[in-house]
Amino acid sequence: MKLHTREWGTGGRVALLVHGIMSDHRSWRSVGPALAGRGYRVIAVDLRGHGASRRGEGATPAERYGLERYAEDLVDTLPRGADLAIGHSLGALTLLHAVERLRPARAVYSDPAWRFARPGLFDPAVFTRFKQATREQIGAVNPGWGAADVETELATLALWDPDTALALSVLRDRAALPGAPAVPSLVQLADDSWLIGPEDAATLRGLGYEVRTVAGAGHSIHRDDLPGFLASLDGWL
Repeated sequence: MKLHTREWGTGGRVALLVHGIMSDHRSWRSVGPALAGRGYRVIAVDLRGHGASRRGEGATPAERYGLERYAEDLVDTLPRGADLAIGHSLGALTLLHAVERLRPARAVYSDPAWRFARPGLFDPAVFTRFKQATREQIGAVNPGWGAADVETELATLALWDPDTALALSVLRDRAALPGAPAVPSLVQLADDSWLIGPEDAATLRGLGYEVRTVAGAGHSIHRDDLPGFLASLDGWL
């Protein structure tokens, strides 16, 4: 499936951005211009079932939104050999499964949904209920966000297909760390990440990933603390 995309900048280097579940390209509304200002042409996608991209086809949520389908969409839509690719949460999981085909020069996995450091926290029903969240609820869950990010979340939730969460429920049983990185890779973690715990972080370092934690940031690091997000990419941009 060809995905809807949004671009910033006209630089000679190319950066790819892949958002997390419930979001779309607008979650990168501050990151895109920041990277464009550093000389990149930035391409952000809307994953299937998110934003302006089409919903998946199939009889069940798992058929419509299987992980390999997400990855195939990236390969169908994005250029091979970009200078940088960044994926957040579900986007990081999707990027991981497409990275050998996309072959960016560098990959950044921002608080990736590879594991669940605290068992029992991932409940698809919580995600589906959040589709009806109010401004107040979004702000309470994300105290570091400004008003513009709260409004963006409201807008993205309105277009999001909650079946994407139901399709990912299998991750509770088979979430696993990846093998050695296919390209030079940074794993960027939220402070006290509920996805990647300290033991997993140590394992990833042993596999060849660089792992950095952004102090004080929650799961959506780039929206909680944009300066911290960019600072943690020192040497990777």
